[in-house]
Amino acid sequence: MSRQLGSVERAVALLEALAANSGPLGTNELARRTGINASTVSRVLATLLEAGFVEREPGAQRWQLGLRLVHLGNAALARLDLRDRARPLLEQLVRETGETATLSLPAHGEGVTVDFVPSPHSVSSRAEIGRASVAHATAVGKLVLAHTPGALASLGEPLERYTPRTLTTLAEIEHAVGEVRSAGIAEAAGEREPGLNAIAAPVLAADGRLVAVLGLQGPERFDDTARRAAAEPLARAATLLATTAGLRR
Repeated sequence: MSRQLGSVERAVALLEALAANSGPLGTNELARRTGINASTVSRVLATLLEAGFVEREPGAQRWQLGLRLVHLGNAALARLDLRDRARPLLEQLVRETGETATLSLPAHGEGVTVDFVPSPHSVSSRAEIGRASVAHATAVGKLVLAHTPGALASLGEPLERYTPRTLTTLAEIEHAVGEVRSAGIAEAAGEREPGLNAIAAPVLAADGRLVAVLGLQGPERFDDTARRAAAEPLARAATLLATTAGLRR
């Protein structure tokens, strides 16, 4: 396993070295820049060439990034295009609930915030672009766990305790995830930060795949009653985003 991971690390290092240069690079130059043995560089490049991740100049041992990476990049950008479609929905949710609305994308068993619209209240919960959810201590994190095969199994005990209300055992989180699957909405009340409450709803493709997560978060005023009232407009916005983004009909 460690040898396989080492091969991946070397491949990533070579791709990053090529990306950082304005033109093609030779094998020896790549070896110098990455600190990888030249013969190993040649073997890794041959594998990347077969996959279309790199290209070789005709008649020369000079390398550049391959067009296969354009396809992968476009796939990633297509997910980020959801921000444009989600923005008016986030704004509407803030108008309806008065709390901060967020858009997150699932990544490696967590959700990463890619956009948000802040609450207009002077006392509010502020989101952060690029901040990852905590799988067992946030509404977004629980939702990702509920819709990501194998994500629960990847958690190990003991789970970190952030507040006295944090779920710290697998049994607790398994029960919570079961409730998320049943209700279709995830909640967290003071589990990552004291006084920070949130709900989240899934944006699902037609095949049930989790594409994004819409969330609402607020301070103590966003209590059980307020969250219950916000659940319906949040779920409606998530369904509308899935439809307008062409994820399902």
